[in-house]
Amino acid sequence: MAFALPVRPEFLQHLGVVHGGVIAALLDNALTFAGGTALGPQVLTVEFKVNFLRPAQGGRLVAKGRVVHAGKRLAVVQGEVASEGEPGPIALGQGTIRKV
Repeated sequence: MAFALPVRPEFLQHLGVVHGGVIAALLDNALTFAGGTALGPQVLTVEFKVNFLRPAQGGRLVAKGRVVHAGKRLAVVQGEVASEGEPGPIALGQGTIRKV
């Protein structure tokens, strides 16, 4: 599952890079929708963590999520966020998604 977000000026923090909250929200959506592919559409995030690897300057952010393991009610998911035009990921994440 992949999501893209064009970076707008209001997404930048005081140093001129994309705010971590924007990156985390995009990653959370990718992880949750990935979990939904295994558990169905009625899912919520139980928990997730983010490792910020480097700042994103702008352009467009792309988040991808994938299911690592799924049971009947829970799925463990991993994902990453990249900034188009920049090499490698800017953030990595892992979480647990629950069927409601």
